[in-house]
Amino acid sequence: MADIFDVIADRTRRDILRLLLDRSSAGDRGTSVSHIVTELGASQPTVSKHLKVLRDAHLVSVREEGQHRYYSLSAGPLDEVDDWLVPFLDDGAAEPGDGAAAALPDGAAHAAEVVGRAAASAKHALENALRRLPGR
Repeated sequence: MADIFDVIADRTRRDILRLLLDRSSAGDRGTSVSHIVTELGASQPTVSKHLKVLRDAHLVSVREEGQHRYYSLSAGPLDEVDDWLVPFLDDGAAEPGDGAAAALPDGAAHAAEVVGRAAASAKHALENALRRLPGR
């Protein structure tokens, strides 16, 4: 399997992922290849090539209905990117080595990190659910 960072390094693949995210947030159960081609203004072979890479990386799933294929985002593998990126984000939280973080025992610091990630994930899920409500 390709490294997730190599997969998302390509601009067209990132555009496909963004399109699938936007469409799933709007309540769509999948996006056809022809819709992706139209939205991106790319050729069908180019889009198919990128969708194969995304499928191989488990970033998209496909549902077949007759001769049509509908793609949906499977964001789970992006957790690896999130895990790598989070330490670089400066959100004003306590940093290792400053007074607040140093005061926590290792177990408590780990628990605080886990709770913080869970809260961020819950916030993201809630925001997506609210976007799907009619009239929003």
